[in-house]
Amino acid sequence: MKNAPARMLIVDGDVKMSTNLHSIFERQGYAVTGAWDGEEGLRLLTRTPAYDIVLLETVMPRRNGFDVLREARLAGVTTPIIMLTFQASANDKLRAFHIGADDYVTKPFHIEELAARVKVMLRRSSRPAEHPLDAYDFGNLHVNFSSHTAHRNGAAVRLTAKEFDILRYFVEHRGRTVSRRQILRNVWGIPLEISTRTIDRHVSALRKKIEPDPEDPMWIKTVYGVGYRFVQHPRREEKLHPLLAPSAVPPRFAEDAHVSGA
Repeated sequence: MKNAPARMLIVDGDVKMSTNLHSIFERQGYAVTGAWDGEEGLRLLTRTPAYDIVLLETVMPRRNGFDVLREARLAGVTTPIIMLTFQASANDKLRAFHIGADDYVTKPFHIEELAARVKVMLRRSSRPAEHPLDAYDFGNLHVNFSSHTAHRNGAAVRLTAKEFDILRYFVEHRGRTVSRRQILRNVWGIPLEISTRTIDRHVSALRKKIEPDPEDPMWIKTVYGVGYRFVQHPRREEKLHPLLAPSAVPPRFAEDAHVSGA
């Protein structure tokens, strides 16, 4: 049986660019939906079933892409989102990554590179389901999620069942910002609106058990106004500015901004 095509949402107020991308990705086998303003983009992005990948412009009518990204993450959307924009400043890129972007591509760009980034995002987002995580090592900790045991330098670290669940969710989504609502939906597994302070208390308790300094966490970072992010290589990230991470390497410039003839 043939696999269903990946569902792509393109949210871009530049109609010519959006139309060209729509045609290109459809020819590559994607099921593409388009939106030309932020309000419509957010409506489509937060409906179910979820899209597999989203291309999101930052400057649009009615609502900008940064607002759409933030609202989508706060609504519990986990879909990989690649920002497309002429805004190439360091502050814009940092802002996007801090509120939950998975990649940031500046215009103009080579369509081949964008298509490659899309494929990478789709592979990454499918890994947790395809390869269930049984154990993970970070720092001086070894965590076995199957047996619900954790050890630091051979000594047992006692975590509650919920703390194991939260840590597993963070590790499976390492490097990505997850909102409190995502945690509620995917860790608690209930649609009830519990207080976000309940989630924060659980995270605080977990930090006290796994972080060298809970007041200045190395592994579980707070993304203010959104949620949390598990840092896979904290020391490396301290040395490398976030804009130099592999997913943020500036793309090669195309000869024109409208990807015509790609």
